[in-house]
Amino acid sequence: MSETYDEEQQGSPPPRPRSRSRALVITGAVLVVAFFALTAFASFYTERLWFGSVGYTSVFTTVLWTRVGMFAVFGLLMALVVCVNVVIAFRTRPLFVSMPDQNGLDRYREAVNPIRRWLVLAVGAVLLVFAGTSGAGQWRTFMLWRNGGEFGYDDEHFGRDAGFFVFDLPWLHYLVDFAMATFVVALLAAALTHYLYGGIRLQVPSERLTGAAQAQLSVLLGLFVLAKAGDYYLDRFDLATDAGGLITGITYTDANAVLPAKNILIGISVICAVLFFLNVWRRTWTLPSVGIALLALSAVLLGIIWPGIVQQFQVNPSEADREEEYIQANIDATRTAYDLEDVQTTEYQSTATADAGNFSQVDGQVTSVPLIDPRLVRDTFEQTQQGRAYYSVAPVLDVDRYEIDGVDRALVLGVRELDQSGIPAGDRNWSNLHTTYTHGNGLIAAFANQRTATNAPVAASEDNDGGIVWAEGNQAGQDTLSNLGDEGYESRIYFGEQSPDYSVVGKADADDADVELGLANDSETDQRTTYDGDGGVDIGNTFDQLMFAVKYGEPNFLLSGRVNENSKVLYDRNPSERVQKVAPWLTIDSDAYPALIDGRVQWIVDGYTTTDRFPGAEKESFATMIDDSLQDNVGLQPIPTDEINYMRNAVKATVDAYDGTVTLYEWDTEDPILRAWEGAFPGTVQPYDSISEELMEHLRYPEDLFKVQRYQFARYHVTEANDWYQGNDRWEVPEDPNSASTSLQPPYRLFANQDGSTTSEGEWSLTSVFVPFERNNLASFMSVDSDATSDTYGQLSVLELQDQTTPGPGLIANEFAQDEGVRDALLPYSQGTSDPIFGNLLTLPVEDGLIYIEPVYAVRSASSSGYPILQFVLVSYGDEVGVGRSLTDALQVALGVDDTELPDPVDPGGNGGNGGNGGGNGGGEDLTVDQQIAQLLDQAQEAFDAADAALAEQDLAEYQAQNQEAQDLISQAITLAQSRPGGVGGSDSSDGSDGGDTAGDEPSADASASPSESASPTS
Repeated sequence: MSETYDEEQQGSPPPRPRSRSRALVITGAVLVVAFFALTAFASFYTERLWFGSVGYTSVFTTVLWTRVGMFAVFGLLMALVVCVNVVIAFRTRPLFVSMPDQNGLDRYREAVNPIRRWLVLAVGAVLLVFAGTSGAGQWRTFMLWRNGGEFGYDDEHFGRDAGFFVFDLPWLHYLVDFAMATFVVALLAAALTHYLYGGIRLQVPSERLTGAAQAQLSVLLGLFVLAKAGDYYLDRFDLATDAGGLITGITYTDANAVLPAKNILIGISVICAVLFFLNVWRRTWTLPSVGIALLALSAVLLGIIWPGIVQQFQVNPSEADREEEYIQANIDATRTAYDLEDVQTTEYQSTATADAGNFSQVDGQVTSVPLIDPRLVRDTFEQTQQGRAYYSVAPVLDVDRYEIDGVDRALVLGVRELDQSGIPAGDRNWSNLHTTYTHGNGLIAAFANQRTATNAPVAASEDNDGGIVWAEGNQAGQDTLSNLGDEGYESRIYFGEQSPDYSVVGKADADDADVELGLANDSETDQRTTYDGDGGVDIGNTFDQLMFAVKYGEPNFLLSGRVNENSKVLYDRNPSERVQKVAPWLTIDSDAYPALIDGRVQWIVDGYTTTDRFPGAEKESFATMIDDSLQDNVGLQPIPTDEINYMRNAVKATVDAYDGTVTLYEWDTEDPILRAWEGAFPGTVQPYDSISEELMEHLRYPEDLFKVQRYQFARYHVTEANDWYQGNDRWEVPEDPNSASTSLQPPYRLFANQDGSTTSEGEWSLTSVFVPFERNNLASFMSVDSDATSDTYGQLSVLELQDQTTPGPGLIANEFAQDEGVRDALLPYSQGTSDPIFGNLLTLPVEDGLIYIEPVYAVRSASSSGYPILQFVLVSYGDEVGVGRSLTDALQVALGVDDTELPDPVDPGGNGGNGGNGGGNGGGEDLTVDQQIAQLLDQAQEAFDAADAALAEQDLAEYQAQNQEAQDLISQAITLAQSRPGGVGGSDSSDGSDGGDTAGDEPSADASASPSESASPTS
């Protein structure tokens, strides 16, 4: 049996090769490669279509061919150098190796020999990819070097123009670094080849290298050391931009220890290179080895130890004297780099006194103060003006100014953008998300100072939306901005900060039904529209539809009937990102803001040119300098490092909210970096003269630039080196007293007199304050003329306080919190269903002193339907605090104009504060005031619950009605609480008769100088 079994086994056919499995593996690999290739091609192709749709194809092609060219040049150069050295090492190998096999190298040679050509090509291909990718990544550096010019500012130590450091030095560094990397890789590759084929024999006692190996390695080592000498030479100039412990730039130690050391190392490196080159003929490694050892030892002794000795024993004992000239150079360079040379500093003495005789003058200067906090009223804007749950506004609203009835008015405004998270979950299919819900609709704007379009005070009865006077909304009469143009404006918003990732628009035939959902002017009905703008990428043919199907992984581009021959796809719709794509050399401001210009909503985006190579200027993190309590991002930055030491607002850009048109305008015409990029991308930036008059009215001084300047000016307002070193007059931006974190106080836009005069309401300005370092009293008030139409646009002004007793924002916030009148006014909110919220604490120079103004909002706690309502205004002037329902009321209290500390409010709901109507159901005369208050709050809670239910059912009309009724009831309750005997804290009459009468009393004649404002929560 065993023999038979063996015969059967021996006679069985050999197993078949797994040809089917191999074919499947090959097919799978091909499919994977094809998939990635198709995906890459689709991304490339659609990107090119996008640039063509916005008219910036030249940017795409210029960057593309520059990167391709640099990829090819640097990739091929490194691959060629390395491969040539490998071939030379192979061809100069010894033909006979008269030695035993070393470490089994024979079998490695036998394995390599059949494929050595392919192996060399593979190594070259890998190096081509890595070196080429590195080179392609340096396209910005190359373009700046090729197109850069001069700054007209010479470095203090080397006497070279700043353009050398910004434009030339980075490119020269890359070339030298690339050369050193190439020689090192070639050296390793050649050494490995020589070792494999016997040119290097480590086991023999002598003649370990053949003559050919020694010559080749000596040349490569000599070239590397020579390149290192060039690197030492360039490193000398880097000292002008190196950040040290004291300053950025050259210090005493650098000038007297580091620079001489660099010069010595250059000489030693050149000598070492010569020794290596001589080693080609001398056939000894003794001298080159001594040279390398000397270079390494010198690098340690001269480059590290000697500068440390100089710093410790010469500089530190008398640092102020040693570093004086270098600190002065740093001060001058920093003020130049951040454009702080021409700041107008005025000595200022705050002598404000709370005198009733000053009321008229002070009141006339604060009528334009913005009380609407753009940080807090987002919910108010959404709840009362969004129209539908799928619309939203930005988390922090924008502030702009418009000329209305011949008067410049500050407005808080936002764009009603599409928010697809508000669409019911069951309706979020592809057709709805990408073809129906495609755009937002219109602007929402409120008068920042809570006055009407005619700038008249607002009576309490006119307050119906959380203390806001609307300039543009979706209700009748809220059309101030619409009336500025002859025919209104295009309200559809297809491009915005919250737009969807992509939308497919356009219909096959003009007679087909419109499918895009919009918002009618009355906000109660929907309208259907079709996008007919020029923007967007045409996808009318099958190939383009296939490319976008691959790009987004969405087969509906090919299958949906809503994608037709007239379709376009809108994508990359964020204004800042669009500007960044067409101008990849700009640093983009973190706040794009909307403006109504020539009948179109335009997003205005500020673009900066920045560098970290300006010689001698202080270097700091961009994110750190612009950080404050409102900052939620740090803009879009093209530079590889967050640190900068030069900044200019070189470009103003606009993005049309309807068709996405991107236009770049030259702004800082003297900026050398802008000129360099204009040379690299000719025709992409429009000249300054092409800015229209209407656009110019809405251009403003950008916030990120101002924040960077104020950050640096806090220390560099000191212009004498000794004073700067002592740091006894160092300032800092105060922390936001109303922020839960330790974030800095943001700057505010308002009308202010930059020189502290009281001749008018002032210029449209961006303002901030400083406090002494780690102290809380006020040091200065800083502002910049933000009006682009003004001859003094961009003029930075500082009012420097001469006394040390003026309180800063933190101390003022503490005064407000401790003031008895403020506590009494806020008591009902602290104990009720509403939480008080403190708004922006504004500082303004008026009438021989500084005034602090802060709005106080209240919002219903623990409710998704509540929104902030402005209830009080706090004022601090002349060491006195006032609180009132309006700014005028608060100012009267602070100046002692009125004996009544808190004027009785007029019921904003219009249905009475008297006993008969106080309860809202006609039973007030039988109830005590406390009972009426409790009843009103119960009814308000029921209305809020009904509003929540309506919101859940997407019934926004009912939601708004119930929400408004609840707010009116709360206002009535507050009115009763404040009008009973003893005020807010007083006790009610036991029988209710007194309380009812008191609740029904009209405000006394002397309650306010302006009856129409006396109790208004909005005036």
